[in-house]
Amino acid sequence: MNIEWEDGFKIHVGVDAQGGAVISANREGLLSLAKQLTALANETDGAHIHYDEYNSLEQGSREMIIQKLP
Repeated sequence: MNIEWEDGFKIHVGVDAQGGAVISANREGLLSLAKQLTALANETDGAHIHYDEYNSLEQGSREMIIQKLP
């Protein structure tokens, strides 16, 4: 799967007081996520994208995995 990033992207994943996931991103980050979700939609069932602060998210972010279901 081709994972594309817009220059200057910023994405942070956190958890709110009720335990819900909060994804915060600048314009470039949102465009990057949109491209990646489109690419994932065209992959086989079970394909996934793994995000964490070591490869794509801002420091202090929670890990996030998005997986395609059948």
